[in-house]
Amino acid sequence: MKGKNIKPLFDYVLIRPLEEEQKTASGIVLPDTAKEKPQMGEVMAVGAGASDDSGKKTKMVVKKGDQVLYKKWAGNEIKVGNEEWLLVEQKDVMAVIE
Repeated sequence: MKGKNIKPLFDYVLIRPLEEEQKTASGIVLPDTAKEKPQMGEVMAVGAGASDDSGKKTKMVVKKGDQVLYKKWAGNEIKVGNEEWLLVEQKDVMAVIE
């Protein structure tokens, strides 16, 4: 999605995964096949919040610019420019990094 402005709906959060260290503590460079999926990223956009069964709106806890930890296999990958970003539900975000 090159040049598109992505606005998540409901309680979805758009996250740009942060690159992890490319080598081990002892200095061994890891090939792409040995790397784990990152679980830390930057929030690029958030939805307005979902509604529960009674129609009450859910408050969004995260905001654009937050660095967050998210569940390992959370969300859907989408291509933004040359990068793979994630679109996840807010419940799959586990923590905000301060």
